[in-house]
Amino acid sequence: MKATRQAMILEIIENQDIETQEELADQLGRHGVKVTQATVSRDIKELRLLKVLAASGRYKYATAERAEQGTGSRFIRIFSESVLSVTPSDNLIVIKTLPASANAAAEAIDSLKWPEVLGTLAGDNTILVVVRCDQEAQEVAARFREMARAR
Repeated sequence: MKATRQAMILEIIENQDIETQEELADQLGRHGVKVTQATVSRDIKELRLLKVLAASGRYKYATAERAEQGTGSRFIRIFSESVLSVTPSDNLIVIKTLPASANAAAEAIDSLKWPEVLGTLAGDNTILVVVRCDQEAQEVAARFREMARAR
C-alpha cells in the first residue's frame, strides 16, 4: 500500500502543481487513497520532495532531480545571455562574460556534468574551464558557442 501510494504521489506531483500537503492528500483521495496529513508528511520526507518555484510563480512539490533540472535550465539561460566569447587554448577554455556573470555561467557548465570537463574556475567576468585534452577543448568550446547563440 505504501509503495503504491508513494508512486501515486510521484505521478501526481509530476503532472500537477501541488503546493500544500492538504492539496496532495485531496488529490490522493480523488484517486481512491484516503490518507491523513501526517501520512502525507511522512511520505514527503521519505520521498525527499522539495518545494520549488513553479512557472506560475507559486511553489510546488518536486523531486530533487526535477528541482535540479529546473535550476540547471535557469543557469543555462543565464549562460546564454551572459557569454561574450569562448576561446580554447590547449586543454583550457577561457570564457568571457558580462560583469558579475561568471559564477552563474560556471554553475551552468558544472550542472551539465559533461565528462570532458574536469572543472571550472570563475572570477567576476571570466571562467577558466579545464578539459581532459586539447581535442576535446575544441569540441567543448564549439558546444559552448552554440549554447551562447541559443538566446
